[in-house]
Amino acid sequence: MRLRRYEPSICVVAAMLAGCAGSQPPISAPGAMPEVSTQLRGDSFRVLYSFVDGRDGKGPRATLIDVNGTLYGATASGGRPGCGYGSGCGTVYSISTSGTEKVLHRFARDSDGWDPFAALIDVDGTLYGTTRYGGDSECVENFGCGTVYTISTGGREKVLYRFGAYPNGTQPFAGLIEVKGTFYGTTWNGGAYQNGTVYSLSKTGVGSVLHTFASGSDGALPYAGLIDIKGTLYGTTWGGGSGCGSSGCGTVYSISMTGVENVLYSFAGGSDGANPNARLIDIKGTLYGTTSPFVGCGSGGGCGTVYRISTTGAEKVLHHFGRGSDGSQPLSELIDVNGTLYGTTLTGGAASGCGKYPSGCGTVYSISTTGDEKVLHTFNGASDGEFPSAGLTEVNGMLYGTTSAGGRGCKSSPGCGTVFSLSP
Repeated sequence: MRLRRYEPSICVVAAMLAGCAGSQPPISAPGAMPEVSTQLRGDSFRVLYSFVDGRDGKGPRATLIDVNGTLYGATASGGRPGCGYGSGCGTVYSISTSGTEKVLHRFARDSDGWDPFAALIDVDGTLYGTTRYGGDSECVENFGCGTVYTISTGGREKVLYRFGAYPNGTQPFAGLIEVKGTFYGTTWNGGAYQNGTVYSLSKTGVGSVLHTFASGSDGALPYAGLIDIKGTLYGTTWGGGSGCGSSGCGTVYSISMTGVENVLYSFAGGSDGANPNARLIDIKGTLYGTTSPFVGCGSGGGCGTVYRISTTGAEKVLHHFGRGSDGSQPLSELIDVNGTLYGTTLTGGAASGCGKYPSGCGTVYSISTTGDEKVLHTFNGASDGEFPSAGLTEVNGMLYGTTSAGGRGCKSSPGCGTVFSLSP
């Protein structure tokens, strides 16, 4: 059964993002040296690596993870020339905190999946991840329904699960969590109503749909992954809910391990925000997250928010992003470092425009749990990168992240992306 390829409007905002755009020709061999930004104050920000020619990866949108001092990530495209959209089917890579990058795996489309968006997780020294396409060439207009894969830190990759058509889920944008030996995740599409699912998966590859979103009040299109708090899962949906008319502005929900779902909050699309993309985080029993509407920034819908919400559904907005220097469109999840939250915004910042995109190249910001927001870095769209869509990772007091475009590699715009570090 062929399914419609219903994707979030991230690719509308980001014809600017590597991987949504067309292919870019190789220009040089991998091995770029770490670079220091010429724009930033002091030396707190540093570009560790610019993806060079596509074969080493392109468009890193997955948040990095730290495994014993080495960072691991995925690029949404790049790798095998001609694969996927023509710019490669994506890679898994490692990178040291000093900037030495190594490609561990290049995806091959139908056989092992392609377009890995989400962060990896480490379970007993083995990495697990998802690809939003591939696995079954007959699914989603011949793009494939997506996969769950395992990969060793040395690069040995294996497909653990292939998503199928109706009534299963398709297009897992989000990554996995592991709870007592079982994996849990979400799919953006598929299910009985074609509005996404929550699923479980054993370590031997046996999958089960726990919940199918029906649109309407229970939510639709879960872009973000899940978190576990004392045996209950919490997540967000990009659409659905009781706000914003028939399409909805998204929800925050809880779900039991057996699939009993409860909507905690429906976004109304006004001052409370709309369209949560990022996974929630838990700080002492309170959940924190972001909303980021792709359409209407600065005109009614706002440019995104940081919010907190109790496990019983009491929501409060901590910060409203504008179109200006504080950033806009916070796609990534937050990270808590000693009680201060850190994140990135896809666009906005103090730089005046970003190539042909006038909305800015993105920011790294901090925000207190009471809402005091501060921009730590504004991307300039040149060597330091542009459009950070992934979250941040903390290692020994330093923050590490990626930009989905920009950098010194792939010089036919907009560049293949970067890995950077920042001292908060």
